[in-house]
Amino acid sequence: MGKLVLSVMVALILSVGMLGVTGQGVKAEHEGATKDVKLSVEQRDEMAKLHQKALEQKVEIINKYVEYGVFTEEKGKKIISHMEGRYKKLEENDFIPKWDKKKKWGKWKKDREHQDDL
Repeated sequence: MGKLVLSVMVALILSVGMLGVTGQGVKAEHEGATKDVKLSVEQRDEMAKLHQKALEQKVEIINKYVEYGVFTEEKGKKIISHMEGRYKKLEENDFIPKWDKKKKWGKWKKDREHQDDL
């Protein structure tokens, strides 16, 4: 019995310790991702082509889901509209993703509710 309790406690401590390390690594990774970066015209054009191609493929996938009855037509249109909006934001930011924006609880909750509608 003592070995079991000790094993569980060690596993718990190691798990909690790993969560702390992992969370810090992700935060550090995002902190340096988009600060003061400017893409050249050629780089922006290349990123635009890649993102456009990816968007077209995602739209095609959503349309197939609608065709197969997985999504209703209305839900498919909402998902596609959301993806197109994200593309527009990327375009406005010269195809540099903005990871470092912090969301306030109210906005996060509102966004979460919107995602549930999709």
